[in-house]
Amino acid sequence: MCYRLVQGGACLRLGTKYPQVAAPEEAVSRRACERARFSSNMGVNMLVLVVNAGSSSLKSQLIVSMKCLAEKVGTPEAFMTISFAPDFQKIRYNVADMSVAQCLAKLLDIMVDDPESPISGLGQIDAVGNRIVAGGEYFTKAALIDDEARANLAKCEELAPLHNPAADACIDMLRELMPDKPQVAVFDTAFHTTMPPKAYMYPLPMRYYDEYHIRRYGAHGTSHRYAAQQAANLLGRPLRDLGLITCHLGNGGSITAVNHGKSIDTTMGFTPLEGLMMGTRSGSIDPAIVTYIMRREGKTFDEMDEILNKESGILGISGKSGDMRDVLDAAAAGNEHAELAIDMYVYKVQKAIGSYYAAMTRTDAVVMTAGIGENSADLRERIFAGLAHMGMILDKERNQFEGALGQNRIISIDDSPIRICVVTTDEEMRIARETDNLVSQI
Repeated sequence: MCYRLVQGGACLRLGTKYPQVAAPEEAVSRRACERARFSSNMGVNMLVLVVNAGSSSLKSQLIVSMKCLAEKVGTPEAFMTISFAPDFQKIRYNVADMSVAQCLAKLLDIMVDDPESPISGLGQIDAVGNRIVAGGEYFTKAALIDDEARANLAKCEELAPLHNPAADACIDMLRELMPDKPQVAVFDTAFHTTMPPKAYMYPLPMRYYDEYHIRRYGAHGTSHRYAAQQAANLLGRPLRDLGLITCHLGNGGSITAVNHGKSIDTTMGFTPLEGLMMGTRSGSIDPAIVTYIMRREGKTFDEMDEILNKESGILGISGKSGDMRDVLDAAAAGNEHAELAIDMYVYKVQKAIGSYYAAMTRTDAVVMTAGIGENSADLRERIFAGLAHMGMILDKERNQFEGALGQNRIISIDDSPIRICVVTTDEEMRIARETDNLVSQI
C-alpha cells in the first residue's frame, strides 16, 4: 500500500481511482506520509526508485524513504547497507561476488519483505530513474526508456564499458519485474552538451567524427551540475554569475570547468577512461603505449581494454587496491608503492584544476564532491597544498573538522581569493527530480 501527501497534509492512497484518506493507525501510512512531506519539499511528487549503477558500486534510493549503498561490488569483500526512514539505521548485507544487477535484485526482495519498508510490493513504486553514464549523441537530455531508447542505450555501452552494461542489465531486470512502470534514463553526459567544439573535438581526421561520432562526451554530469548549484547556494550568489571548478573524486573521477552554470570542458572524454588517474582506470596516457604493449606482449584489443579499465590506476600502481581508503592505510603502514599511487593521484588532480583555472575567464571557487572529495581531509590537504599560490588557500582546521562530515561547507580561509567548497553529492535526488518531471508529462 502506498500513499501520497496532498494539499492540506492529508495522506492519500495511490493506485486507486478515487483516493482514500489513510487511517492514522496504519504504520505504513505514517512512514509514507513522512516520506511524502519530505519528497514534496525536495521537488519530487511521486514515489521514485533511483538506480545508480557505478563501476564498483550500486547506490539506490526510494525517494526519500530508503537508502542503499553496495560497495566493492564484484569482489569477495562486497557488502550492501540498506536503511529506511525515519531513522535510517543501516543494516549490512553480504553481497560477495554478486553483480550490480544481482545486488539490485536482493535490494528489491528486502524492500518487499522488510517490515520497516514503506512498500509491500513493487507495484507501489510510481517510476524508476536510472543513472546512465554515457548517452553519446543519441541522448542530450533525460529520456523515457521505450524499445527505441533501449536499443540506442545498447549502442552506447562501448562508450562506458564499466558502467553502461551494468546499468542496462538493471533496466532490463526492472522491465521484466515492473513492465507497466515508466523508467527514465538520466545521462551523465547531458550536462556536458554545452561544451564548445574546441573543447569536445579531438585532433584526429574529421572523418572519425563524421562516421563514428568520436568526440569528448564527459561523464559525472549529474554530480557536477548538482555540486555547482550547491556551491552557488553556499556562496550566496546566482550560479549564472560564477566560475567554478567542480571535482567529482571517487573510484571514478572527473573535473569540470563550469562557467556561468554551463560545462565548458571536462576531463573525461570519448569514454570515462580519459582524464584523471582513477581506482582501476589509467586515465590519460600516451596512446602509443597501448600499441607498444600490444606488440610486445601480443595482447588482444579486449585484453588491452581490460588492462586500462580494470587493472591500472591506483590499483595498478599500489598493487594493493583500487579503493583509496585501503591505499591510504597501506601508505601509512610504509608501503612505498601505495605512497607513489597517492602522490600521482594528487599531482594529476592538481594539474587538472590548474588547467581549468587557465581556461576560465574567472574562477570563484573549487568544489570537492563524491567519496574522496567529500570524505578525505588528508587528500584535500595534499591537493590544495600545491594550489595555494593560485589563490586556493585551505583552512586546515575547517578541512579536518569531523563534525562537518555530510554537510555542505566552505573550507578555505576567510580571505582566500578563490573559495574551496565541500559538497555532499546527491545524484539520486537530481535523478529523481528529472524522472518526476518527465513522467508527470506523460
